Amino acid sequence: MALDWLCRDCLAHASSTIVPMRCPSCGSPRLRSHEELFSLSIAHVDCDAFYASVEKRDDPSLRDKPLIIGGGTRGVVSTCCYIARQSGIRSAMPMFKALQLCPDAVVIKPNMAKYVEVSRQIRTYMDALTPLVEPLSIDEAFLDLSGTQTLHKAPPALVLARFAKAIETEVGVSISVGLSHNKFLAKTASDLDKPRGFAVIGAAETIAFLAPKPISLIYGVGKVFAETLRKDGLVTIGQLQAEPPENLMRRYGETGARLARLARGEDSRRISIDAEMKTISSETTFNTDISGVEELSTQLLQVTERLSERLKAKNVVGDTVTLKLKSAGFRLRTRARHLMIPTQLANVIYETGLSLLEREIDGTAFRLIGIGVSGIDTADGSDPADLMEPAIARKAAAERAMDRVRTRFGREAVVRGKLYRQKPAPVPDEPDDQNESKRR
Repeated sequence: MALDWLCRDCLAHASSTIVPMRCPSCGSPRLRSHEELFSLSIAHVDCDAFYASVEKRDDPSLRDKPLIIGGGTRGVVSTCCYIARQSGIRSAMPMFKALQLCPDAVVIKPNMAKYVEVSRQIRTYMDALTPLVEPLSIDEAFLDLSGTQTLHKAPPALVLARFAKAIETEVGVSISVGLSHNKFLAKTASDLDKPRGFAVIGAAETIAFLAPKPISLIYGVGKVFAETLRKDGLVTIGQLQAEPPENLMRRYGETGARLARLARGEDSRRISIDAEMKTISSETTFNTDISGVEELSTQLLQVTERLSERLKAKNVVGDTVTLKLKSAGFRLRTRARHLMIPTQLANVIYETGLSLLEREIDGTAFRLIGIGVSGIDTADGSDPADLMEPAIARKAAAERAMDRVRTRFGREAVVRGKLYRQKPAPVPDEPDDQNESKRR
């Protein structure tokens, strides 16, 4: 039986009954072969340790060093390079623990403006491949290349290999590609061969491929639900496959029906170019716990300004404000309020968040504060002055004027009085822009 194969370095490709160990054209061992390689068209593209890769690109002296992107001794790891991961460091790990595992690690504060700009560059390359691009976050997306073979004069696999090579040579970061026949399996594949991966899961092998895998491989199955399934005698996906779907539905309702479908690799979701962004937020972890309303409100204003900047940059608004607090004992509090008029203005978001914060001041010491908006929509006609109370309209006009000055002369050209002469803000934790629940 002939297998399709391609070289990911020189892009040579062919079909043959015997796949060479190395590329006959360039000698590279980076070959990918599969009997369905040139017929699959649904891809998941994921940047490798994205923030760390960008920093290493910009500072070659970091290339061979363990690198952590994150903030402060009380902050968390946003991401880390693969060298650091060999020490056991993972995203969302407390920074103090990460430095215990790898004392020699270099720590860099996240530079979101730079990462967003690189993400936009990569998105431009994606849009040249297909109009069907569904971004999941700043560093990953689904692509549907069905019907593009005539345009590119090449099958999707070869187009994706060209794309991966271009991103690495022209943008300077590496990506991993998962190629399959639906979104669930494409995303599963992209995690199989990191970094610089190119993994394939064909339709014919789907059942056999999934059978030995743990049920936690299925997105949406967290630790709690996985433990429930384990107690019910279900540990592997193969065990789910053996269960009649009606049994799973009877036990777990609609979730059981979903498990039955995904256990068999069935996923009918289409690539959605209109996927709604659910939440945009900003948060920070303090160097020391804070309990007073004055200090907490100052930190709230700082994270609100960052949030407002991002909303304006994305040209979106939100209609629900959510305050997030984490106590010194790691207990989480969230409080939300719906707005009559969707907004992106820092002043409106801050005043709303402050009213929520004041109700939580009870002597509890907090280690983290965050603010977010949901109900995201485009900003066309947002914050209309004729619908605002006069006092709010005046503040909105002042904020717009401040934005214009900052655009021309830089962010520090105008500083709000409450933040003037404050100590440097704690390092912000990783922002939370969510198009779809995601974390590897």
